[in-house]
Formats: sequence, C-alpha cells, structure tokens
Amino acid sequence: MDRETKLAISGAAIARRDQKRRGHDASGGRTRKGSFMRAIFGIFPLLVIPVALYNLLAVGFGGSVETANEFGEIIRSDAAPILGLLSDRFIGLPMISGVEWVLTKGDAIVLLAVIFLFLEILKSTSTGTATIINHAVSMILFIVCLIQFLLLPNFATSTFFILMSMTLLDVLAGVVVTIVSARRDFGVGDI
Repeated sequence: MDRETKLAISGAAIARRDQKRRGHDASGGRTRKGSFMRAIFGIFPLLVIPVALYNLLAVGFGGSVETANEFGEIIRSDAAPILGLLSDRFIGLPMISGVEWVLTKGDAIVLLAVIFLFLEILKSTSTGTATIINHAVSMILFIVCLIQFLLLPNFATSTFFILMSMTLLDVLAGVVVTIVSARRDFGVGDI
C-alpha cells in the first residue's frame, strides 16, 4: 500500500472511533446502549420519589381520622393522623453548642425533595422531546398532589403542602428554563 492509502484508512478508523465516542454507530444512527435509560431518566420527574414515599407513609402508617373514646362515641380528629409519624425523630446529631439537632421524618422527606427539585431544574435545561414529556408528567404529578391535598386527610399537612409546592415550582421553573434554553439554542436575540 502506498502512503496515501494508509493515511485514508487510518483517517477512516479515527472517524469511526470518534463517532462511537459521541454515541453514533457506523451507519450514522444513535447507538442503543444507554439511550433507553437516558430517555426514562429524562421523562421521569424525580419529584415522584418523595411524593411516592409520602404516599406510602400516609396510606400504610397514617391511621384513621375517626376514633372511638372510652364511651364508644366516634370522635373525628381535627388534625391529620400522619402528623405523629412525620414529627418522629429520623436523625439526631449533637452540636458543638451543646444541644441536639433533630431531623424529623417529615423534614427528611422535604430535604430529599429539595435535592430532587435541584436535579429537575438541571434536567430542564435541555430542549428535547423527553423534556417536554417530563414537563407534562410533572404537571400531572402536581394535579394529583393538589387533589390529594384537598380531599384526603393524611395529605393535609405542611410537609405535603411543601411537596406539592415543589411540584408546582418544578413545572413552572422547568417550562421557563426550557424556553430560555431554546431561545439561546436557536439564537433568537433581542431586536
């Protein structure tokens, strides 16, 4: 082989290697490795996790709204039955000041939701179809949370109200960030 042929073959090999690194196969299409999980991660709103955790606690361990007293009379509670569970200690750490810092179960759920809200806002910077579907699913999640908050007694807590507010913020911030990212990507400038 002459020198030019060797250079052409090595150049083609380098181009194929670069395409594989960028996620393309030799035919120019996307490779399947990881694309399914990436699509699920893009569509799935992460705030479903703390909302589902709260739902498991509310349905499984919440208790009932009505109880019977010592005379057999039915008494309806004014507070959500899950409040006792949410205010239970989750973690306690001694502080240098001499007091103990206590994180309750409700606070832990809210902290988890704050972390997932941050990740959701980071995910919303893309402008693909998965992001649009993610916003639609996030809106459905907010509507479900609103219905639960208004109609079910174990969901009428400040912890769940904060979770519901975070789902609304996810929808609003996601749409705004996506629009700003799309304007930047398509080069729409001020006139």
